[in-house]
Amino acid sequence: MHKTIISDTSCFIILTNIGELDILYKVYGQIVTTIDIATEYGEILPDWIEIANVVDKSKQQLLEMQIDKGESSAIALALETPNSTIILDDYKARRIAEKLGLAYTGTIGVIVKAKLLGIVPSIKPLLDKIKLTDFRLSADIELQALKESKEM
Repeated sequence: MHKTIISDTSCFIILTNIGELDILYKVYGQIVTTIDIATEYGEILPDWIEIANVVDKSKQQLLEMQIDKGESSAIALALETPNSTIILDDYKARRIAEKLGLAYTGTIGVIVKAKLLGIVPSIKPLLDKIKLTDFRLSADIELQALKESKEM
């Protein structure tokens, strides 16, 4: 069965800010997101990003007591979508996804996967671009990413 990839807003924003949104398409093909995330993103999404609706809004509302609306909608959608992985960067949202037994990765994980699949020759230039944005990239995460992508 084809795995459904659900993205939160931060991945769209980070990759757009470094001019690399198409990495998502090259790695996964179709991406799914929610109307809340599309609204947070604030730009027109490419046609390879599908907008899906959360059916059970009560789950999303419960999650919104702990994390923001976009992350809540992504997790709620993942709970309704068998065989899905969510792209989340927020630490608290990732812990909630983990407790709910959901598969997740982050934007840096997407970039590492792009390198391992041969889509990008090196992640170092991409990480350097990300560090010029307002995204917080810890030295530990950067080091781990470089090791996973076999650049160290």
